[in-house]
Amino acid sequence: YFTAGEPEVRAWPCEDGAPAPIAAGVIHTDFIKKFIRAEVTSVDELVEAGSMEALRAAGKLRVEGREYRVKDGDVIFFRIGG
Repeated sequence: YFTAGEPEVRAWPCEDGAPAPIAAGVIHTDFIKKFIRAEVTSVDELVEAGSMEALRAAGKLRVEGREYRVKDGDVIFFRIGG
């Protein structure tokens, strides 16, 4: 899966079909227990829209919970609690 934001897009390796909190844990292990939700789109939708902000403004990001299974080509913004 990918994360996208200023100033970069980054690829993160995880097992195909991993639960969202486990995929978030690839970025930082604290993200597993602090996971709130994932805002998800596809690479194609991101390229078409031009930015995550444009997708968010258009209401085109899917909000997924702890049970979401990450797919190859997902672009994910993780919401993490304190």
